[in-house]
Amino acid sequence: MSTILDHTKTNSFIDNGLFPSNEVMLDLKKLKKVYPTPKGDYVVLEDLNLQIRKEEFVTIIGHSGCGKTTMLSMIAGLNPISGGNISVLGKHIKGPGPDRGVIFQSPSLMPWMTSLQNVLLGVNKVFPHATRAQRNDIAKYYLQKVGLEDAFNKKASELSQGMQQRVGIARAFAIKPKVLLLDEPFGMLDSLTRGELQDILIEIWNKEKITAVMITHDVDEAIFLADRVVMMTSGPKAKIGDILDIDFERPRTRKSVLEHDDYYKYRKHLIDFLEH
Repeated sequence: MSTILDHTKTNSFIDNGLFPSNEVMLDLKKLKKVYPTPKGDYVVLEDLNLQIRKEEFVTIIGHSGCGKTTMLSMIAGLNPISGGNISVLGKHIKGPGPDRGVIFQSPSLMPWMTSLQNVLLGVNKVFPHATRAQRNDIAKYYLQKVGLEDAFNKKASELSQGMQQRVGIARAFAIKPKVLLLDEPFGMLDSLTRGELQDILIEIWNKEKITAVMITHDVDEAIFLADRVVMMTSGPKAKIGDILDIDFERPRTRKSVLEHDDYYKYRKHLIDFLEH
């Protein structure tokens, strides 16, 4: 069985950008983010390089303030890039687009709209040539997938936080993005709901195989969901400090992950990195 040290060798491989271009879905090259302040420029990210393959699930972990959310919002096109570039399938991004779906920590639903209407907001934009019935079918399919078949017509304001986040997950998958971006989507939920939604997320992802990039503070969540865990150095001038391959077979169960020989080695590796 390979050692943890073997798993981390990938880091230099990725930083050199050596994945064949036809395998790369998301490419971050020499990414930089600077915020001007009265005392001079504050550099959040500098010279950050990362390639993410098609159908890969990557989790990103690091201390608060290391620029994880800044990086994700730049990939989403919601935050301007100060230097370098971001490409999806080789095309530089120039703002938000339906090729990237986002699930935020707070679901950001329209409270006066029903679950179905909230999901349809995106579906109607992305599939304008589909019939109304087809668009309804897409929205209902993903709401059923997240366990909300009885809540199609409930207003978002009537739903619990966990149910609202389910709507957020359904909405993101329903627009069929090339890349799914997740910004600590379960961070505000209790541990039981969090576990349920991790299982739902990974079940849909196993079927859809959309390239996914997820920020988390939770080491166990990072390991359970990911093909690779990307560790970011502390800011300012944050960059990628290490990358850990997670060699668990898919589909995974929580039980099989917890019982795997390498689980606690992975866990120790991540915690050691975060404690330095």
